[in-house]
Amino acid sequence: MSEMLDRAGLSVAPQLASFVEEQVLPPLGIDPVLWWQGVAGVFASLAPENRALLARRDVLQDQIDSRYVAGEAADESFLREIGYLVPEPAPFTIGTEKVDPEIATMAGPQLVVPVLNARFVLNAANARWGSLYDALYGTDALPGMAVPGGYDPVRGAQVIDYAKAFLDQAVPLASESWAAYCGGTPDLADPAQLVGRNGESLLLRHNGLHIEIVIDRESVIGGGDPGGIADVILESAITTIVDLEDSIAAVDAEDKVAAYANWLGLMRGDLAESFDKGGRTVTRRLNADRSYEAVDGGTLTLPGRSLLFVRNVGHLMTSPAIMLADGAEAPEGILDAIMTATIALHDLRGLGAYRNSRAGSFYVVKPKMHGPEEVGFTNRLFDAVEDLLGLDRHTIKVGVMDEERRTSANLAACIEAVKDRIVFINTGFLDRTGDEMHTAMRAGPMIPKAEMKSSDWIKAYEDRNVRIGLAHGFSGKAQIGKGMWAAPDRMADMMEQKIGHPRSGANTAWVPSPTAATLHAIHYHQVDVFERRVEIACEAIPGLSHLLTVPVAKGRNWTPDEVRAELDNNAQGILGYVVRWIDQGVGCSKVPDIHDIGLMEDRATLRISSQHMANWLLHGVATESDIDAAFARMAAKVDVQNAGDPLYRPMSGHEATSLAYQAARALVFEGLTQPNGYTEPLLHAYRARAKAETR
Repeated sequence: MSEMLDRAGLSVAPQLASFVEEQVLPPLGIDPVLWWQGVAGVFASLAPENRALLARRDVLQDQIDSRYVAGEAADESFLREIGYLVPEPAPFTIGTEKVDPEIATMAGPQLVVPVLNARFVLNAANARWGSLYDALYGTDALPGMAVPGGYDPVRGAQVIDYAKAFLDQAVPLASESWAAYCGGTPDLADPAQLVGRNGESLLLRHNGLHIEIVIDRESVIGGGDPGGIADVILESAITTIVDLEDSIAAVDAEDKVAAYANWLGLMRGDLAESFDKGGRTVTRRLNADRSYEAVDGGTLTLPGRSLLFVRNVGHLMTSPAIMLADGAEAPEGILDAIMTATIALHDLRGLGAYRNSRAGSFYVVKPKMHGPEEVGFTNRLFDAVEDLLGLDRHTIKVGVMDEERRTSANLAACIEAVKDRIVFINTGFLDRTGDEMHTAMRAGPMIPKAEMKSSDWIKAYEDRNVRIGLAHGFSGKAQIGKGMWAAPDRMADMMEQKIGHPRSGANTAWVPSPTAATLHAIHYHQVDVFERRVEIACEAIPGLSHLLTVPVAKGRNWTPDEVRAELDNNAQGILGYVVRWIDQGVGCSKVPDIHDIGLMEDRATLRISSQHMANWLLHGVATESDIDAAFARMAAKVDVQNAGDPLYRPMSGHEATSLAYQAARALVFEGLTQPNGYTEPLLHAYRARAKAETR
């Protein structure tokens, strides 16, 4: 690393210092000297508390481990005794204000996108609107597939039939089907659903989401349609999370600055990415807003882009981009809060080409917080950043990821700790299961991964999340979200299963691609989430007993074939992801699973798989040699799966020199001692070594 620069007693990487002082602060008119002094004050005040909270995690885990080792259950009474569980707060309602409608009063899909990939980021931001015809034509959402080699009219007819049947459900005509529509002003069953026009094209609204029926009689599709309908455009990904956490590999100042630079491009509205497509250079930029002639003759303008959150890292990791006065690396979560908020000033002050938040708020998703103490710390951190930047209190809004056991067991108290800035709670099966296993690691051998989703605790977790949110006034003020559909090539399955999320009362759920967002948007037309919430609002919040039921396989004996199959599944998933993370710095991508089905993977995948293998090793279900044999078998399989990648470095036969292979193995054999079972410390260490070797 280049020699560090002194900034108000902090040692700052030159890349970060120049980025801040040359690109971020000048348009804001902020004095760099004063800004760095304020930053140093935030670190001096909060870094010690950050360390103390992490130490508190370790103390609680040691107490739980000791309880299990002594042969006793870490039950609710014990967890209250040690302070793991806190008293339920008195009844309260969140007081969050100045929240954009995409979060507060609308229901629709949400994308999560790695900030380091500018092309993906732009695709996600522009996924506010998507072609239903394209989404149906090119996926398995409908039976069969298009015949390659140009437009397939048979597939096209299938798509058009489905789309018009969808219109019949969402925006029905008074006396006929959309299949018989021949143009002009449609005779709608509810005339109020027509809200605007763009030439002959029609803009309709249902369940708060817009549908544009594109009329173009000169196009191939519209020319053959009785009403000239060339496409149906759905308002799709109404919100997107730009991710600095699980989906990226950022281990040093160079990586962090690249991430912050893309966030700056989004806030200024000038992010662009050029790439080759079919032999020609294509440049992608943010879409402009969309204008229509309103039914009253005025102009109706709708956002052309998804409303953006940014996900900061959690409290655990530190960053070498800044060294504190005591020589320690700066807490990365504090650094992210300061940097992303300072950059967001470009939007808050209206300095960019477009507005992200029309309500004047900045939205941060905060992951991996353990209980209300840590959520309260985030609240104080955001207070400090607001003071640093001269922002009104609670300008910075927070989305709380309910993905750690101590948070879901104390969810109401966590919400109360940020009750005036919370805009989001969301469940995450993979991280939550990883923490479930690590917390109760010594309770016994865990059930297989595939059985986790039907275990008692997971249903209680998902139900409590929605009902606790509703009980504290989220409806109309904040999002209640659900997790990712990880298989981007299996849209038929998604269309069958993911409607369960809006039916649960969640007004958003994660999808892996813009295409998936357009298809998932159909579910929010089929289910009125806000009506569904009225139906379930009177239902009791599930108690803690099921949530605290540890998924231990009591008295179960596995056959050698069952053990081998589970180990192979875990090892393949770990290796397939880690090899790209360590060798290529790819934090999220579509990775073939053991059955060669492409799944969108991030660090949460590693956490659940590595903790499961570590648990079986600890309890003698598998031996060290069993696990090494699984890794050896799966390294060969992963090599074959990546044979077409020119940047790929084979692992099989190179186990002694492959840092990726060594990292994957360490995640299991050192999994017991990793803080809360997280994978970041090992991944960062091995990735830093890999980067050093290529310099």
